[in-house]
Amino acid sequence: QVQLVESGGGLVEPGGSLRLSCAFSGSVFGIYDMAWYRQGPGKQRELVAGISVDGSTNYVDSVKGRFTISRDNAKNMVHLQMNSLKPEDTAVYYCNAKYTVLRDFWGQGTQVTVSS
Repeated sequence: QVQLVESGGGLVEPGGSLRLSCAFSGSVFGIYDMAWYRQGPGKQRELVAGISVDGSTNYVDSVKGRFTISRDNAKNMVHLQMNSLKPEDTAVYYCNAKYTVLRDFWGQGTQVTVSS
């Protein structure tokens, strides 16, 4: 079964940057669409950025121009480069891998806190 291990979260001041990483194992990475979701305190989980098997990407409007999702198929890794961070970006960020409705996997989540 797919396992996702996240890293890179932490505390950063507004305007700073963080790079989240997600390591994929247990299946064939190249057939999975990958994504980052986040859930702020008292909020619903939302899709932040997605990257398909062919490399096409999509972003929620609030992070366009600031965040970049990428995948390294040789290393079975997906990354989220987050620049110009704002307090409203504070959330638990989750890595997601999806092939079908029944093959949909989540990481444990990593905390990102943006505060001065």
